[in-house]
Amino acid sequence: MSRPLRVVSLVPSLTEAVARSAPGALVGATDWCTHPAGLDVVRVGGTKNPEVDRIAALAPDLVIANEEENRAPDLAALRAAGLDVLVTEVRTLPQAFGELARVLTACAVVARPRWLDEAEAAWDALSPAPPRRTAVVPVWRRPWMVLGRDTFAGDLLSRLGVDQVYAAHPERYPRIPLDELRGREPDLVVLPDEPYRFTADDGPEAFPGLPCALVSGRHLTWYGPSLAEAPTVLGRALRGARPHKLNL
Repeated sequence: MSRPLRVVSLVPSLTEAVARSAPGALVGATDWCTHPAGLDVVRVGGTKNPEVDRIAALAPDLVIANEEENRAPDLAALRAAGLDVLVTEVRTLPQAFGELARVLTACAVVARPRWLDEAEAAWDALSPAPPRRTAVVPVWRRPWMVLGRDTFAGDLLSRLGVDQVYAAHPERYPRIPLDELRGREPDLVVLPDEPYRFTADDGPEAFPGLPCALVSGRHLTWYGPSLAEAPTVLGRALRGARPHKLNL
């Protein structure tokens, strides 16, 4: 009888997908892998600084990574240690579904998980989008960085009727001065809670007079089980965009 597959995941959303679909396969995950709650596996450092020696000591059959989330030198070091590394690329929703299926197949998941069917159905069932709106989508401050071209989050927002102001920028995550962001006069500002944790008290005050939508970063940037509820969660947040209220 062959031993169970051993998997290390360096991508939080893929950690959740594998944990939900192949119970017991995960033996290691990053410190940032927060879902599912109570995941009991060895922690192997961050997504940008994984502990290669610790991962190798776990003797995984497969390490799951992402070309944007993880650094090429770290992936090369893992391969040099003799490990099999599967690297995903996700820039659009259809690509996310395709890569999720590839990851689950590599993890020996035979039956297609229900959450994956539910996620595809949720996005297929989107009602016609309301009148399109333009948006600036910061992902960091100090310095300010926003979504640019060719991003998964941008594709999701487009499907929800929101067009990024910087969608045609040459860079995927350009640094843009705050004055320029304000000067573009978008219909709204979308502020996710990751990678930078924008909150009601940290972010909206920089855009006086502009409607701001505080959104779940997990639902905007993760490709996994969260996709099943993402259209509803994100749609609600976008409809609730309001201008920042000054505390006088």
